[in-house]
Amino acid sequence: MAEKIVNALGRDAAYQLADITKTPPQFGSLTPRWLTRVLEFKGLAAGIYRVNRVAEGETPLDALCSQDPKKTEIPQGYVEYQTRPREYELSSISTIINVDTKISDVYSSPFDQVKEQIGLTIESLKERQESQIINSDGYGLLKNAADSQRIQARYGRPMPDDLDELISKVWKDPSFFLAHPRAIAAFERECTRRGVPPVTVNIAGGTFIAWRGIPLIPTDKLFVDGLKNPKGKAGKTNILLARTGEAKRGVIGLYQTGLPGEQSRGLSVRFRGINDDGVASYLLSLYCSAAVLADDALAVLEDVEVGDYYDYS
Repeated sequence: MAEKIVNALGRDAAYQLADITKTPPQFGSLTPRWLTRVLEFKGLAAGIYRVNRVAEGETPLDALCSQDPKKTEIPQGYVEYQTRPREYELSSISTIINVDTKISDVYSSPFDQVKEQIGLTIESLKERQESQIINSDGYGLLKNAADSQRIQARYGRPMPDDLDELISKVWKDPSFFLAHPRAIAAFERECTRRGVPPVTVNIAGGTFIAWRGIPLIPTDKLFVDGLKNPKGKAGKTNILLARTGEAKRGVIGLYQTGLPGEQSRGLSVRFRGINDDGVASYLLSLYCSAAVLADDALAVLEDVEVGDYYDYS
């Protein structure tokens, strides 16, 4: 009887010979950053943006409108400005990336290692930029809303009535609500409970639910109990309503123009050289800020509870 011999290619051997298809590095914490898409930006040449405002008080126009129609004397005067207008200075978000040239020379196929490292760092800087626009102690929207523009959630959970009250604070052509995804989900639950499901709108390449025609833009930079991704069901956050644009005396983003090595709006990438160990170094800097041109351009709904659920059965 002839002996039967089977020679089979083993899995490990086959794996060593396989031409594997792979992806670029996947950045798990990357978000759409809708805020920086829908917010209008203004480029600065000098890095400082001064917001001149008219001082409170009577103007010649007020006097003209209130005077006795029988009098023919024309009122005189001039419009006063605030003597100490606020100035916004750009802040810098910077980091240095080091890449071993031996790695980039040998392992840059199919993906350029330097390009991937710089690209991931740019995304991280832009994530930080959106967080700073919302949370910065100096220019963040949460800290710069006027006291008169802050309201409390009436029953904790975000209700249509609360958003209507926000609209009454920013009634001159409001642009968008800004809220954590869990706050938006809580608002949708309230609308479902009341039988008034919100409609959807399309802006900036995305689809969002809207209330009174104003889109609710999601961002995880409006934290829940100080966290982007809280583990528990309960928690409190804030919802913003903003009017954007310099022409509308709204909220605007600021950035530096004409940077050496400019890659995008306010962002520069500069090669710093290669040291004696063959390590290449790159400096990445992002210059940004935000300004609120009028108090009624921004309002905040505070202490919004996101953990209320209902049994509809």
